[in-house]
Amino acid sequence: MTESTAILKRLADGAMFLTINRAEARNALNDAVITGLTEALLETQRDSSVRVIVVTGSGDRAFCAGGDLKPNSKTFGFDPAEPRTVYAELLRAAKACTLPMIARVNGHCMAGGLGILAMCDMAVASSKATFGLPEVKIGLFPMQVAALLQNVIPRRTFDEMCITGEPISAQQARECGLVNYVVEPAELDAKTQWLIARTVDKSPTAIRRGKYALRAISDMTFEQSMAYMENQIVSLALTEDAAEGLNAFNAKRPPAWTGR
Repeated sequence: MTESTAILKRLADGAMFLTINRAEARNALNDAVITGLTEALLETQRDSSVRVIVVTGSGDRAFCAGGDLKPNSKTFGFDPAEPRTVYAELLRAAKACTLPMIARVNGHCMAGGLGILAMCDMAVASSKATFGLPEVKIGLFPMQVAALLQNVIPRRTFDEMCITGEPISAQQARECGLVNYVVEPAELDAKTQWLIARTVDKSPTAIRRGKYALRAISDMTFEQSMAYMENQIVSLALTEDAAEGLNAFNAKRPPAWTGR
């Protein structure tokens, strides 16, 4: 499978759907998928018509089963001369993404697939989905996934998943904050569209600037983050979207966002 077909792209009403297209392999990650998804994220952000990115998997069995473990997959064929891995570069690109990202979890979400889930801002999951970090069962550990996931779910839950390698249900994932919503499989598309609709009608400038600011303060002290955010609110108030939002509110009409 080539990079061009490893990730399917579909734009609909301001939402760019990025679909991992390896249903026969439970949408497992290989170089084509990882590179294709990274490039799609970077390319999509340059399209001003896109307001939200939705990441999902093809078929109904798996969102992403993690790294492809077949001998010829080369998923773990790291080059020791390179300090960065392609998967880590994907997570970096997603972390820096200024568009809101939604995970549509249509099935099993395992190992590196949990990293794909964790890189998204929000998630809707099928009640049939399961979630796990089974790397210890094959002598590995979710090293790169940990960089994101440890800040998404409670530490005790995270440690247990890493150490035992045992999966949790969709409902357990909801209870620990791994996903926002759990619905029956037949309702997955409708709930995803509902969440998209609640996102695309908001100011793209506010979301873009807000995601940038939240990423910047993640490692700051309280005083550092407060000082930084003081400057951010002043700058944000000078944008066209801020002026339009206030005018629309006072005129009791829907805002017409320019994204500037």
